[in-house]
Amino acid sequence: MSRLLPVASGPYAPPAPARELTVTSADGARLHVEVHGPEGAPAVVLVHGWTCSTAFWAAQIRALATGHRVIAYDQRGHGRSPASRLCSTKALADDLEAVLAATLAAGERAVVAGHSMGGMTVMAAAGRERFRAHAAAVLLCSTGSSRLIAESTVVPLRAGGLRTWLTGRVLASRAPLGPVTPLARRILKYATMGAGSAPHMVEACARIVHACPRTVRHTWSQVLCLLDLDHGVRQLRVPTAVVVGTQDRLTPPVHARALAAALPHCVGLTELPGLGHMTPVEAPGLVTGKIRELVSTYAPQEPLGEGA
Repeated sequence: MSRLLPVASGPYAPPAPARELTVTSADGARLHVEVHGPEGAPAVVLVHGWTCSTAFWAAQIRALATGHRVIAYDQRGHGRSPASRLCSTKALADDLEAVLAATLAAGERAVVAGHSMGGMTVMAAAGRERFRAHAAAVLLCSTGSSRLIAESTVVPLRAGGLRTWLTGRVLASRAPLGPVTPLARRILKYATMGAGSAPHMVEACARIVHACPRTVRHTWSQVLCLLDLDHGVRQLRVPTAVVVGTQDRLTPPVHARALAAALPHCVGLTELPGLGHMTPVEAPGLVTGKIRELVSTYAPQEPLGEGA
């Protein structure tokens, strides 16, 4: 289980959920799930990425929970979900299906938003019966379906075998990240965020990422290094919007453009100038707005309360 460091105050502090539950996945893995907002409101499911937690979605949860039922969960080994010996794209899909089954009523459909490995989770589950029964629309933020290491620009070299090898070594490092120091913030900002990211955004992301145990970080990096979910993209038949930052070094825009071209029902590709990989934190209003738009268009129940 991750070390739960306090994150920045204000909109990047995780709000208290209306309720919490533990969901058991197909292999027995236990997942920490939070539900925010009023019962009966349109449902939104948020799936975070590698080394993150539900805290990563704090801004979206705060903005949406006034008039939506927002469901967020910690991926296995992240946040308050215990680590599991089984780490694979199949496990990611199993976990998402288990969360959908535990939190949505029969016939209830939600907008599912996935960031980075969370988007890969959605792609892995795209062909699953339960996912198709519950997903009204999807938002893919800063993600890709294959060739993650080959296309990454974290290592500032020309594309080729050397860059790919070095990138794999860097991302799969077992070294502890240690405390959140000024140097640690600089490194994280370079690797994952745009040059203009505000200090409070960098601080929030650094605290979340540094809370992920190094064994969990390493184990999931091996899954990402070998990722091939191109078939999942073709099976993702619900309306799907794609968002990416133009300075994303982990999943550069080449991935988003490939997704938009391959998706059966792409409803828009948005490239955000100057932003990096952490788009829900770097552009919280825009990402929240995309989710609202998908809800109003494809899951048009009447939202409850103001701000929906």
